[in-house]
Amino acid sequence: MTNFEQRWRKAAKWRDFRLKKVTHWHEDALIKLDRISWIITPSPGPTGDHAIRITTEDDPENWHVQVQKYQVFRSIYSGSMRGFPKLIQDAEARKLVCGKNMKIDKSIHDAYVKAIRSTQHFIYIENQYFLGSAYYWPSYKNAGADNLIPMELALKICSKISAYEHFCVYIVIPMWPEGVPSSAAVQEILFWQAINKAGLADMHHPQDYLNFYCLRKHESSSTESPLQTCNSSEYLALGLAQKYSRFMIYVHAKGMIVDDEYVLMGSANINQRSLDGSRDTQIAMGTYQPTYTWSGKKTHPRSQVYGYRMSLWAEHLGFLEDCFRQPETLECMRKVNSIAKTNWKIYAAEEYKEMTGHLMQYPIQVNKDGKVTTLPGHECFPDVGGKVIGSSTNLPDALTT
Repeated sequence: MTNFEQRWRKAAKWRDFRLKKVTHWHEDALIKLDRISWIITPSPGPTGDHAIRITTEDDPENWHVQVQKYQVFRSIYSGSMRGFPKLIQDAEARKLVCGKNMKIDKSIHDAYVKAIRSTQHFIYIENQYFLGSAYYWPSYKNAGADNLIPMELALKICSKISAYEHFCVYIVIPMWPEGVPSSAAVQEILFWQAINKAGLADMHHPQDYLNFYCLRKHESSSTESPLQTCNSSEYLALGLAQKYSRFMIYVHAKGMIVDDEYVLMGSANINQRSLDGSRDTQIAMGTYQPTYTWSGKKTHPRSQVYGYRMSLWAEHLGFLEDCFRQPETLECMRKVNSIAKTNWKIYAAEEYKEMTGHLMQYPIQVNKDGKVTTLPGHECFPDVGGKVIGSSTNLPDALTT
């Protein structure tokens, strides 16, 4: 809230409009919450939040919100917000990164890393992007996308394989990032993401442990084709999409569910822009129910986090099966994959056929050695074009990572 207020006041300075007679009341368009009686706000002091609690501490359905000692998780730096500590010792005590003439808060990135390292059974991710750990890419190591998320997932899977324990990672992303799929920027982002998918392999078949999915909508074909007479490639692509009545559902979520007991969500994508701390400004929070944990229950915690994931799966898959109650199992992973592969085949076919839910496999195939290639006959996205695994461009890496 403090950062929002600072930015609002910076952007809404009336003097920039050269208006001399503006009272303070008209200049301050921000609503002061303490003036509105029906909005309950915390009061100062260690027990100041008691007034806004809706459950007691001993309520078994109580939630805990995981925050840092001083603030919620952020990606932000001292150039974007006042109030950062001046002294390096104070900054380090608050786990800030100290750079040249700046202090950086990368606590969203740290929260992801800590959650991945702590997980024991499975991870479910929905995010608009998935790229990082460029330092381990077989090529383009200097792309600058050095966040640890992809590598941490790979290391977690490898550690579970070494311990002879099964572990599942489900990742839902858009079929292509925002924009025209054949454009240079989107193609390069797809290229980076394809490198990431290739890097998460081991001696076991990767898709027994890790899978990427996307969402789509498929309707019965329309008899009207109003855009087919236009010569523009963009309109031709839209005309084909209308003809076959198949459209991508764009994933804009930024969340992760860990072991059905912990949720991390906010505004940050899994890319360098969101997690670097010195670029885009982001906010996130983690939450859990302390009475619903694997360690406390000695079995799967059927918490509201579990209910949240199951509601998402019911929407994406179109139905629920018993194996979905245990997403950490190989049986569940293979069932989800089977549905997703069938849905892709229906989606890619020219003849309309009813699909089960919205989830389908991301249109790639992964060999046992981890090599990522396109599906046979589907080097480009249906109707709209653009290479599925993208292509390198001459654009600055900072624009696409």
